[in-house]
Amino acid sequence: SRICLSAVKLHAAFAQICSQSAGGETYQTMAIRGLTYVLLACIANISSSSTDFTMSIYTVTSRSISARWSRYVGAHSYRFSATSNAATGQPAFVIFNNRFILGSVSPLLPATLYNVKVEVLDGNGNVLAEAQSQQATAPDVPLDINAYSKTSSSITVNWSAVPKATRYVLKAKAGSSIIETTVNDSSGTLTGLQPYTLYTISVQSSNVGGNSQSSQPIETRTVLAAPVIHSSSPDFKTIMVSLEPVPQAVKYSFIIIRSDAAGNKIKKTITSTNTAFTNLDPGVWYTIKAHALDANGIPGDDKIKEQITRPHAPQSVQASLTSDSMNIGVVVSWNASEGSTNYIAVPTGKFRILLQNCTSRSTSCIISPIACGTQYNVTVVAFNEAGASDAANATEFTSVPCSPNYIRIREIRSGNLTVSWSPSPLTDYYTTFVKRDDGLEVMCNTSLTSCYFRSKCGFIYFISVFSYNKVGHSPPGNVLNYTTAPCCPTHIKALFVSSDTIEVKWNPARGAEMYETKAQDSSSVVFCNDTSTICTLSGLKCNTIYNMTVYSYSDIRGFNYSCQKKSITTGPCSPSILNITKVNPSTINVLWHQNNRNAMYKVFAFGKAGVRSCNSSGHSCEIADLPCGATFSVSAVATTPEGKSLPSYSLPLETAPCCPNNFSVAQITQSMTNVSWTAAIGAQSYTTVLESSKGQAKCHTGETHCLLGCITCSTNYTVSLSTVSETGLMSVCNYQGYSSSGCCPSAVKLYRLRSNALRVYWHATAGSVNYIVNVTSNNANFTCSPMSGYTYCDISEIYCGDIYTVTVSPVSIDGSIVTFCPMKMYSVSCSMNSGAMVIYRGKRSLFYNEA
Repeated sequence: SRICLSAVKLHAAFAQICSQSAGGETYQTMAIRGLTYVLLACIANISSSSTDFTMSIYTVTSRSISARWSRYVGAHSYRFSATSNAATGQPAFVIFNNRFILGSVSPLLPATLYNVKVEVLDGNGNVLAEAQSQQATAPDVPLDINAYSKTSSSITVNWSAVPKATRYVLKAKAGSSIIETTVNDSSGTLTGLQPYTLYTISVQSSNVGGNSQSSQPIETRTVLAAPVIHSSSPDFKTIMVSLEPVPQAVKYSFIIIRSDAAGNKIKKTITSTNTAFTNLDPGVWYTIKAHALDANGIPGDDKIKEQITRPHAPQSVQASLTSDSMNIGVVVSWNASEGSTNYIAVPTGKFRILLQNCTSRSTSCIISPIACGTQYNVTVVAFNEAGASDAANATEFTSVPCSPNYIRIREIRSGNLTVSWSPSPLTDYYTTFVKRDDGLEVMCNTSLTSCYFRSKCGFIYFISVFSYNKVGHSPPGNVLNYTTAPCCPTHIKALFVSSDTIEVKWNPARGAEMYETKAQDSSSVVFCNDTSTICTLSGLKCNTIYNMTVYSYSDIRGFNYSCQKKSITTGPCSPSILNITKVNPSTINVLWHQNNRNAMYKVFAFGKAGVRSCNSSGHSCEIADLPCGATFSVSAVATTPEGKSLPSYSLPLETAPCCPNNFSVAQITQSMTNVSWTAAIGAQSYTTVLESSKGQAKCHTGETHCLLGCITCSTNYTVSLSTVSETGLMSVCNYQGYSSSGCCPSAVKLYRLRSNALRVYWHATAGSVNYIVNVTSNNANFTCSPMSGYTYCDISEIYCGDIYTVTVSPVSIDGSIVTFCPMKMYSVSCSMNSGAMVIYRGKRSLFYNEA
């Protein structure tokens, strides 16, 4: 299939060539017939099983239409025909055997619409299937081709219009390069071409049907390229022009004219690429046009460039001095030069040294700063795009004097400043300004090189020196500053003084950035450095005189060591208690080490019982009225005019325990007593002693009572109680003597007297004692008190048949009755003779009341 397609394309190209020669249609027909055999041979091997028949247009020219169809099973041949819809058109057809599926029909009319049909024929010429479509042929081939080149990159082509052509295809070929463009009219321009190159030009007409065959080719050459122009203006009346060589050029044409069209045009045609135009106007724009010519004298592309001549030198240059707060300068002015865009004023000093210049777009500028104390020549140069003009005639001016150098400030003596400097050229006199940082300002005018001023401590002085001449004063020089030594602090006072610390305060000193406080005695020095006006010196010796000095300090001047001293004494030393001696139970004597001058000492005894104290300027004192049973901490404090010392280390003190407020002795039995008392302050234990000539009774207890045995009745005892503290301190307490009770009688018996009467009888103990008798029963109670010395007592009106309890008790002098004597029980029965019989029943317990 690919071979057949290539063959058809070859046939179409061959048909175009034949149609352009004489008798084109005959040769075309012969070419088609000859090519048919080739197509038959290449299609013979192509087979298809398709039974659907289709046809499509393959190529179209002005005189032919080629189509392609599908293979049809059972086809004997194919008839390919083209029938024009126009009345003048003649139908044309070609019959192909069944091996062909591609064919062409010709000759046809250009730009004509045809009905194209392919019919499938059997061996008898019957139509088995067909396919058809509408197709127009391409327009006719353009004629009368004409081409020319006006620029180096284009060729313009003209030709006769072709009927029914809707557009045209232009082609330019040079070697392997082909440039193609499409236009709608019968003329067009090919662009993008190379300069001075020979191109083959052809034209095809086109419509909806396709493109015609190419026209008869013609050859046309593009013109030379435009030269590259370089220009410059070496002076205000000349322009130099140079061209970069153009290949194939033999001559060059130059034209120059003022851009504003004033004046005459100047033209040159030369073989050189360089030329000069002279006698031109200064500062004026000129238009330069140039092109190259080939050997035939055909001009190439034009190139245009604008060039301005340099300006004329400025005229009437003038200079005048000006100054501001910081710099001095000179105002330079001049007349304008035509065509200038900006100006530069340049001063030159001695030995033609080039200095600071100024630039301006107007006719004046300020040169600033300029050097002082010098004469200058100033010239002005004008500039435009071409370059600089010649320098204008110079003018002279003189500057102000320079500021003095090597300024020195010295304070030879405190309170006096000397300012000196080196001489400044061109100076008539000097002025020195001295301004203090509080605003005070003084000045000094002199033709010498030094001035003198008075100064004070703690100030910063700002000093500047100016030179003067007839032109004016020098620019501001360096402002120097001098700081005097800081003032000494005043109103120094001690805010706090203790045994080892002194807190000092003073008023701020002018100019001081820091202070150093120094405390010095005979053997040591203590320092304190601080920016504050208060300082605490610690670690000092107590009760010592120190020379206190506060020095002011600044970073620039250091310490001011001329400040005065002040004596301050530290507080007293703490006493050291050596011994505490008890003078009596309520008084102590305290002894301490006397380690201060002119000190008063006070000793304190602190405890829960309160505070006791004593004062002395010596080394001991007594504290009285100390309560019993109390603990104290004893310390001493020294006092001087500078203050109080810290308390001494405390020593413990304990007084002897107190005696009980209440004390009582109660006899429980004839040989045992109970002693009781109230608790005593400070006592932990107690020892009680009852003592007589017959012996001693003693007990030791932690309670507030105790029982004492072995007591002898009817005996006088001395009573004492000892209180003992936790630490073993003891107080002996003596109380009123105690007498034991009388002794109980013995051999108590009950006798019957007469009816209804009984006698109680006993043996009395030693001594004269009174007794009382108690006889009790369930029915009656009887009491009798015999006279002193009697040992019996009678009781009447008793009842027989009762049991009686009999007690005989001694009566003390104070009238108290002993309650611990034993009781005896008797039974009194009634006898037959109406008498009574007494029967002893035994003793009854004192405590339990049982027989």
